[in-house]
Amino acid sequence: MKTLSLKPAEVKKNWIVVDAEGVVLGRLASVIASRLRGKHRPDYTPHVDCGDHIIVINADKVRLTGNKLKDKIYYWHTGYVGGIKERTAGEILDGRFPERVVEKAIERMIPRTPLGRQQIGNLRVYKGADHPHSAQQPTLLDVASMNEKNRRN
Repeated sequence: MKTLSLKPAEVKKNWIVVDAEGVVLGRLASVIASRLRGKHRPDYTPHVDCGDHIIVINADKVRLTGNKLKDKIYYWHTGYVGGIKERTAGEILDGRFPERVVEKAIERMIPRTPLGRQQIGNLRVYKGADHPHSAQQPTLLDVASMNEKNRRN
């Protein structure tokens, strides 16, 4: 048997839609991160972007287990002295850009390398059920039905 090593020109990328409504955030992010990297493929090549294009809809309806809505804190720094800021996951989900919780969860599961930055560019997250990528004819990936623990009501 020969080891298959893909070249960037040989990669066939698919478009996939994932509905995040009622799905646990960490479980959703791990499935999507694996798909973005291409690790679900039998011809996975570590140094080539062979992952799929992922569209996440209903990102504002994602679930967090336990007390994470009020205990999970996202920090950032303004660049000024004493400029550390914080916001809880619940505040972000109720705010103007609730899709950032899903984006950050997936982004933090991708390697922080030039290839990882290229792969995270294949992710599109929308807070509602509509997306402008219907021309690509994406297929549906039902993460909620993969495992009974993935869905919370």
